[in-house]
Amino acid sequence: MNEAPTKPAVIRMYAAREEIYPREAKGRYASLRWACVWITQLVFYGLPWMNWNGRQAVLFDLGARKFYIFGMVLWPQDFIYLAALLIVAAYLLFLVTAIAGRVWCGFACPQTVYTEIFMWIERKIEGARSARIRLDRQPWTADKLARKTAKHLAWGAVALFTGFSFVAYFAPVRSLLSNIGDFALGPWEWFWIFFYAFATYGNAGWLREQVCKYMCPYARFQSAMFDKDTLIVTYDQERGEPRGALSPKNATQAAKEKGDCIDCNMCVQVCPTGIDIRKGLQYECIGCAACVDACNGVMDKIDLPRGLIRYSTDNAMDNKWSAKRIGQRILRTRVMIYTGLLVLIVAGFGTALALRTPLKVDVIRDRGSMGREVGDGQIENVYRLQIMNTAEEGHTFRIKVSGLDSVRLATPDQTVLDGASTRAVPVRVQVDRGAAAKGSNQIEFEITAVDDPSLTVREKAVFIVPK
Repeated sequence: MNEAPTKPAVIRMYAAREEIYPREAKGRYASLRWACVWITQLVFYGLPWMNWNGRQAVLFDLGARKFYIFGMVLWPQDFIYLAALLIVAAYLLFLVTAIAGRVWCGFACPQTVYTEIFMWIERKIEGARSARIRLDRQPWTADKLARKTAKHLAWGAVALFTGFSFVAYFAPVRSLLSNIGDFALGPWEWFWIFFYAFATYGNAGWLREQVCKYMCPYARFQSAMFDKDTLIVTYDQERGEPRGALSPKNATQAAKEKGDCIDCNMCVQVCPTGIDIRKGLQYECIGCAACVDACNGVMDKIDLPRGLIRYSTDNAMDNKWSAKRIGQRILRTRVMIYTGLLVLIVAGFGTALALRTPLKVDVIRDRGSMGREVGDGQIENVYRLQIMNTAEEGHTFRIKVSGLDSVRLATPDQTVLDGASTRAVPVRVQVDRGAAAKGSNQIEFEITAVDDPSLTVREKAVFIVPK
């Protein structure tokens, strides 16, 4: 007797996204998350409008190759400071992650911040979680169309203002606004406004948790920075299990022996990535603690202690440590190493900025004239001094040359530079015949601010005497 052929198993490499409808969470951590939203966005949206010494306080002028950061002006030659700043940010991220896991992701990451803003708009227009689910499942009506249109228009307005604010860091914000009103904005400004707006609209309005789960690399290597003393959002299995519905007062003894978890699924409903924290730590968890707020609210309603879901560590859960003992374990070897390195780098960075001389000079010798004899038997070399005044104030600079007997300038010894400007100053240097050996001779230029002698730079050069 022939058996019917067995159908081969189908393994799908791609699963369609299931829409997540996060419930609004209220509590200590939700308030902290909104405080981060307000602080970060007041800074982001507000900085371009702040003035400093008659100019925009923070402006990265790529055309002029100048970065204005309050009272400091950085040039391409100051790229080392940007590298140091990135190193500081990386070590700070390592330190925070070693102590409190993905707390950056859950409270201050731009993806979290803008998703929070977009979900607030969604709730105001479409209603709470259950209302949004019903609205999406019902057929298209005039009311549904109006609500969806209003939501996307509001999202678009926030996204466009975000794109405008982003470009305002690279172009003066007031001229940018004026050019938009006069339809005189350049193509690149339009491109970046719409590009950043589209990215904000897509990431915060549509992709949301997909960015955290699949696009952000941080979720993939976070475990390398965790250890058993890292604070993470944790479900207390021993206290919560076996979970079950809330038992009435006259329930049987078996029903009363259930754990504190009443399986209400509130922790799942408020999770922005749609995970169940009761299954243990998962890479999708961004550490926002929305489930902590939700669970604490449920515990308050049924007169049980808070903390069934809480920030804790693996060692604390295994050994039943107190909050004091958890705090003592913060200062462990890994954290101390990160802290020490961070302090050293910040100290070096701060010292370099404090000692930074706002005067830079490059000496370029005229290669078209290796050295020539001029009238009265003088040997002359021609140079170009590229003087860069990175300070906010203008200065008059005096130029001196030394290193050889009878060496002197045959051109004016002073030049004026405005603040945050650069100038190429041609100079001719002369030496008496016989005062220098034939071939290459070392000389030194000294450039000093007349009104501030401490502002001095010395640069070596080569003086050529023809053979």
